[in-house]
Amino acid sequence: MKDNDMWGRRQFSIGLGAAALGGFSLARAQGDTVVLGQSAPLTGPAAQLGVQFQAGAKLYFDQHNAQGRRTIELRTLDDGYDPERCAANTRKFIADDVFALFGYVGTPTSLAALPLATQGKLPFFAPFTGAEALRQPFNRLVFHVRASYNDETAVIARQLVNLGMQRIGVFHQNDSYGRAGLEGMTKALAEHQLKPAAVATVERNSEDVAAAVKTLVAASPQAVLQVATYAASAAFIRAARKAGYGGKFYNLSFVGTQALADALGAEADGVVVSQVMPSPFQTTKQVSREFLDAIKKGGGAVKPNYSTLEGYLAARVFAEGLRRAGDKASRDALINGLESVGPQVSGFQLAFSGNNHSGSRFVEMSMLKADGRVLV
Repeated sequence: MKDNDMWGRRQFSIGLGAAALGGFSLARAQGDTVVLGQSAPLTGPAAQLGVQFQAGAKLYFDQHNAQGRRTIELRTLDDGYDPERCAANTRKFIADDVFALFGYVGTPTSLAALPLATQGKLPFFAPFTGAEALRQPFNRLVFHVRASYNDETAVIARQLVNLGMQRIGVFHQNDSYGRAGLEGMTKALAEHQLKPAAVATVERNSEDVAAAVKTLVAASPQAVLQVATYAASAAFIRAARKAGYGGKFYNLSFVGTQALADALGAEADGVVVSQVMPSPFQTTKQVSREFLDAIKKGGGAVKPNYSTLEGYLAARVFAEGLRRAGDKASRDALINGLESVGPQVSGFQLAFSGNNHSGSRFVEMSMLKADGRVLV
């Protein structure tokens, strides 16, 4: 290993160390084709997140359908990571009588859709967010494939403390996603008798980070947790380093690892991202092997990264729940089928039950390198 990998694996590994709804009817069933509605950013500063998640999901659904199984059709509408556009898309899906909502991308957009899904009694499956506001209180319609932001921030805080760091800053979007990450990190630090050394914000879909850089660099934190999408996070890293900041940058999984690496290029070296999926580049995990094999069988058009793997796994789990629901599945039968999934899917530990729809708590840390590698 090269010398410049050394905060890299050795210290990085040290840091890892210890590191309701009820009483309603969902009887509506569909015929041979199950139609899912997805609202996601396909354009704008968060576009790569939506494009990649959709590509991974479609990879699985296309191969599932080709095997002569009950057809699953994914209809995706662009919301540009804007809650109002997401709500409008959701109303259209409800008017079109889709069977379920699938793979919504982002906290503010998912929160805009959730009341509409609940009112329309549509299952809301695998939102690409770890916010507690979508998990509590329990809603029988909502199923989560990924770990929560609280799970991620707990692991991040533990690693930082294990590395001897106590001054931690937080840079976050000024919206429900950013606040969810801030609340999670504040809670996690409190368990170590710490609190954020400084906090600064950026507006959603903005790269205007000058004020945030000034605030956080002045506080001299040893590390900064970033709770923003890849464009703003990349802008902050560049500007903070230019301002003389020499500490570490940590990101929640929603940043989009591939998108952040692409945005930073060689400047990604040493940036840390918490992950809620196993590595899509290694074959040590069954789900990763199946994913890479599916890409190969699909002609290689889908690129392996954490977001495409999450979309693929979400589709895989949904299809398993649908299979368990029976040939003429209603929405009620789908929920019952999903609640029987577990204790693992394709080797990935994931389970639902009648009172727990948070399927996974898997979190591991990764580090970006200048040459595009992702160390885990």
